[in-house]
Amino acid sequence: MFKEIFVTMNSTFTTVVITSICIVAMPNYSKADSCWDHNGSLMRLQANGNDRWLYYENPRAVLRQAGVYTGTLLFEGRKSGNWYSGEARVFSKYCPGDPLIYDVQGPVRADQLHVTVRGTREVYKKCQPTGQFVEDTLIFTYSHDC
Repeated sequence: MFKEIFVTMNSTFTTVVITSICIVAMPNYSKADSCWDHNGSLMRLQANGNDRWLYYENPRAVLRQAGVYTGTLLFEGRKSGNWYSGEARVFSKYCPGDPLIYDVQGPVRADQLHVTVRGTREVYKKCQPTGQFVEDTLIFTYSHDC
């Protein structure tokens, strides 16, 4: 009887160890996966804890000339309470594959269905800085679960 209990305990221990290894080895999937509208493009929001990423899911046709396709990152940052802060990208057909990255931040509406971030960035003309600056506003409105 002692041998049977030991085998059962050993088997249970092995199962616990294997399960623990599998959990540790699993990739860290996002906890949120939803689609949002942004300026006529469909975006995918992915979240892991407070980290946030907004990728193009279905970009407007004109953005393809600037090298924007499904999976292109537009925003990466963090959510703190009802506030996003991080980096956004602006794309140009003159510099495909080389987006200008700039800091943005802004509020999340209380119902969590609308995010507005703003940031100041330098204006570029055909990939060359002009010395002029503009404030960009990016608005994301919840569409549906992806």
